Amino acid sequence: MDTALYLIPVTLGDTPIETVLPSYNKEVILNIRHFIVEDLRSARRFLKKVEKSIDIDALQFYPLNKHTSPNEISDYLKPLEKGEPMGVISEAGCPAVADPGADVVSIAQRKNLKVVPLIGPSSIILSIMGSGFNGQSFAFHGYLPVDSAERIKKLKQIEQRVYNEKQTQLFIETPYRNNKMVEDILTNCRPQTLLCIASNITCEDEYIKTKSIKDWKGKVPDLAKKPCIFLLYQ
Repeated sequence: MDTALYLIPVTLGDTPIETVLPSYNKEVILNIRHFIVEDLRSARRFLKKVEKSIDIDALQFYPLNKHTSPNEISDYLKPLEKGEPMGVISEAGCPAVADPGADVVSIAQRKNLKVVPLIGPSSIILSIMGSGFNGQSFAFHGYLPVDSAERIKKLKQIEQRVYNEKQTQLFIETPYRNNKMVEDILTNCRPQTLLCIASNITCEDEYIKTKSIKDWKGKVPDLAKKPCIFLLYQ
């Protein structure tokens, strides 16, 4: 196995490993002793899910979140610089996509260290695939503003890009605010605009449905506390 920074995808929910991750990922994981992780608890759970016999206490973990300074992140890569492979694990999905893992990848690239992204589930790509929207031109906006007025303003700007550029627009929300987000979309977007709601992708209760804003009204399921991604198109 090459000495590299391996970007290790994680399941998007309580999904069997074998249904979403190739067996090669397990081989890579079992040869790594140093992991840069977004959340220590979830990373440990994921590794145990990959291989029950793995000795978690023999591994070294480095926390990576919005509070981690660039200097700390740079120091994390010392084992890699000495020839030991390292792994990056986010809380869910693919590292470095809407995820603080991008910071460590950027540093690795500047230091001319090899970076290897592994195959795994991405809610962004899977939702586009399932929406029926433009998959050749799309933009992901992450979280919209928390302030109501700013969120509505941003929402209208995003919708306008659908019509100006014929581009699929994607964004997410904190699960407990999903229902409020849908309410804002249905109230402020054009009746003919298409909205796809994708929830719990790859999980047993996966939900991916596309309708016009007009047709969604009065028919939206309860999305509270469910990981969702929202897509707009024309």
